[in-house]
Amino acid sequence: MRFVFNARVIALLALSLLAITPIASAQDEMVTLTLVGYSVPREAYAEIIPMFQEYWLAETEQTVEFEESFAGSGAQSRAVVGGFEADVVALSHEDHVKRIAEAGLITVDWQDNAYFGMVSNSVAVIAVRPGNPENIADWVDLARDGIEVITPDPATSGGAQWNVMGAYGAAYRGNIEGYEEGADGASAFLTDLFTNVSAMDADARESFLTFERGVGDAAITYENEVFTGLDAGGEYEMVYPTSTILIENPIAVVDVYAEQHGVLEAAQAFVEFTYSDAAQTIFAEHGFRPAVATILEENEALAALFPPIEDLFTIRDFGGWETVVPAIFGDEGVYTRMIATVREQ
Repeated sequence: MRFVFNARVIALLALSLLAITPIASAQDEMVTLTLVGYSVPREAYAEIIPMFQEYWLAETEQTVEFEESFAGSGAQSRAVVGGFEADVVALSHEDHVKRIAEAGLITVDWQDNAYFGMVSNSVAVIAVRPGNPENIADWVDLARDGIEVITPDPATSGGAQWNVMGAYGAAYRGNIEGYEEGADGASAFLTDLFTNVSAMDADARESFLTFERGVGDAAITYENEVFTGLDAGGEYEMVYPTSTILIENPIAVVDVYAEQHGVLEAAQAFVEFTYSDAAQTIFAEHGFRPAVATILEENEALAALFPPIEDLFTIRDFGGWETVVPAIFGDEGVYTRMIATVREQ
């Protein structure tokens, strides 16, 4: 049973507790913010946005409306660079935000806060059919003969890249039986795993919907995505790998566009609001591990949703995305060469 808070009560508490500098008066009666996000947290933002709208109206007497777009993180990042004028981006991993910054559209240090710009966390897990008929207990079982695996396409989905790094990292660290520790063993495991992958959708949400429609024996996905599906009545179970990666999701103001649109103050306030106890609790209710650690430290019921991982590693253990993207996903990267080989078989 999921523990659910009264979001209205939390929001009202947030109005009095948030340390956001109020704006004395609004220059206009209404502003519109464009939020561009990756597909998975759509439902969480559907609850956070009305809370912020109430907060902003109380602080400034200004109505703020939102235009929202949710799709694969990589595709969204490229769209913003290509002219999709987002005021705020909430993407799957930091390299996608850095791409926007390198294009000159984010001119400030978007990671200059206590959370390095990361607003929510998750872990890479395995979803299986009810009763786990294939007895899938860890990453190694996804490479067995006859197992059909679902995961999205790393070319368009940040979630897919997290999935790849969860599996690759566990093997690299010597935590997958039958595969030697290090790069060679990790590459061999990826090859065996992706030989069993039967569908690679454009984004993490569509990939998991494919699994929900009955395709595959197992899906590699975010922990929170399984929670969302179970809450909606989905019938499957979640397997936590012994070793997996901490998924860290960034949020940032695209200050060049926000300033051009005259919504910079509102955009900055919205990003800051996502770190409030109210918003972080909403993330937790939707299965995200909150970036603000005190949310779980102060609430045992919420904390119980998120079991500890025996070997939880981060992307920084592999040099960060600036190292991982070219080394793993670049033109001559480990994944790129591996998937080309698998497709030729």
